[in-house]
Amino acid sequence: MKIAFDVDVLAKQMSINDMVHQVADWGYKYIEQSPHPRINPFYKHPLFSRETEAEYRRALKETGVEISSFIVVYRWSGPTEEQRLHAVANWKKIVEIAVNMGVQVINTELSGDPNQPEICNGMWFRSMDELLPLFEKEGIRVEVQSHPYDFCELNDETCDMVKSYRSDALKYCYSASHGFFYDKGKGDVRHMLKYAGDDLSHILLADTMNQTVDCRYIVNPPGVSMAIHQHTAMGEGEVDFPGIFETLREMNFKDRTFKVGGESITCVSYFGYPERMDRQAPEALERIKRELGVK
Repeated sequence: MKIAFDVDVLAKQMSINDMVHQVADWGYKYIEQSPHPRINPFYKHPLFSRETEAEYRRALKETGVEISSFIVVYRWSGPTEEQRLHAVANWKKIVEIAVNMGVQVINTELSGDPNQPEICNGMWFRSMDELLPLFEKEGIRVEVQSHPYDFCELNDETCDMVKSYRSDALKYCYSASHGFFYDKGKGDVRHMLKYAGDDLSHILLADTMNQTVDCRYIVNPPGVSMAIHQHTAMGEGEVDFPGIFETLREMNFKDRTFKVGGESITCVSYFGYPERMDRQAPEALERIKRELGVK
């Protein structure tokens, strides 16, 4: 199992070189490269100039850190065909970049419109039908996660969509901080992880409050944003992390290896508090190792 750190909280604060060195200083061997304005920006076409690639490769070589995975967010579920076509083109470019960088895993979202679920569902399957042969040909494991305010927020339904392709190149990513959206506030992490079953290849760890409980988040006017959630340190919210770690041990998640993309991935996905990361990032790494029996 690879233990990675999502560098979103760093990318806004520092250069690529400093970002990679910081992750290494915290003891991590792997980076999960979330959307970055010079590499894989949200919704837009990937960039990654020669200069950016050279800076990144140099920092990786200096530290011994590796990229476990890219995160991309493209509107491959539309709802318009023009958006979908742009997203498919973006996907083809990020696969090219991943292959060039030796990265075998791309973590993504459905990225549709919750107000048009039927159209977005059809658009996603159309995009998958077009892109899956490319993923399989290039040996890229694409991992889909549900996300708040998407056309499908539910764990079990998204798992069913992934499983319907029966492909070694398509797996499921579980995000702990989205879990209360995944089952409408129950937070039954044991069920959700077990439902993903053998297709669970990636887990994102961060805490949040249960947005379905009255006044956990106060918005004005009430109800304007039901997609509110957080990515805080484990223990700062209401996610059942003892249940998550117990279930991952039962599933022997740390020893999973997949035909495409290799090892399973556990990623620390803390956002929003860079001033706390010098303490929280190493603590998260140590807890994951302790809970899952990783040396």
